[in-house]
Amino acid sequence: MKESMANPLHLKSLNHISLICRSVEESINFYQNVLGFVPIRRPGSFDFDGAWLFGYGIGIHLLQSEDPENMPKKTEINPKDNHISFQCESMGAVEKKLKEMELKYKRSMVEEGGIHVDQLFFHDPDGFMIEICDCDNLPVVPIAGGMARACSLVNLPRLQQPQQPQIRVIQQ
Repeated sequence: MKESMANPLHLKSLNHISLICRSVEESINFYQNVLGFVPIRRPGSFDFDGAWLFGYGIGIHLLQSEDPENMPKKTEINPKDNHISFQCESMGAVEKKLKEMELKYKRSMVEEGGIHVDQLFFHDPDGFMIEICDCDNLPVVPIAGGMARACSLVNLPRLQQPQQPQIRVIQQ
């Protein structure tokens, strides 16, 4: 596959997602205390209320809604809705913590070839869906062939291009 087709925009990684909030303060509390994100400095030149948080290699940019009272509120947890997914170390520990926090959630499971992936879905304060999963159990297998890898080990450009031997020169 030509390099331009494999990565036409020369992308490196996901940088951030932006979410419009009813209350930036309430959303900061959720993303910091439930998901473990850390507030980071936001450019002072912005002339609108918001906050930036960082964790797990990605940023979450919270934007204060200009009309918070008229934002639609999702109440039904639908695993087929837009969401962001995080892998976890222990599904049992996550479920226990969600119960302690009294967060409403929905369990789901994916089965493929005898492999099971457990999923927990819940909403942030504004109804944006969060998924927690043990997706590393399910291998990522490129459609065009290539080697299967776990989600956390996938580097798609590497899968799409032939591996080149690496030569290290050590000077003495």
